Amino acid sequence: MQTQVPVVGLFTGQHVLAEFAGIDASLLDDELFLRRTLEHVLDQAGATVCEVSSKQFEPQGVTVLALLSESHASIHTYPEIGALFVDVFTCGDRARPELAVRLLAEALGAATVQTKTIHRGWETS
Repeated sequence: MQTQVPVVGLFTGQHVLAEFAGIDASLLDDELFLRRTLEHVLDQAGATVCEVSSKQFEPQGVTVLALLSESHASIHTYPEIGALFVDVFTCGDRARPELAVRLLAEALGAATVQTKTIHRGWETS
């Protein structure tokens, strides 16, 4: 008798890479604000945040990493030029990484946003 293994997740996902510019430098150097904002937008986009870690750099800049049940998200800021890099990768079809990136751009008041979505894994249809 063969036992059926339950499917926990799908080997498919979306990887959204983005660059934001035209952001107030004080926001990009506020580690607590960035942690809270990233966690909030990920939650709003349906992701399950397991843990958030961050590092404040000297003389400026912050990196925030979010470990998700669906995969990960990260922010790397450059306050000196009012810009940041964003990376949100989610497996399966529950979380909406493009929405998370859009909500983050709105929360930061980004003047310009460039995004690229890469579809990863195996097609499900």
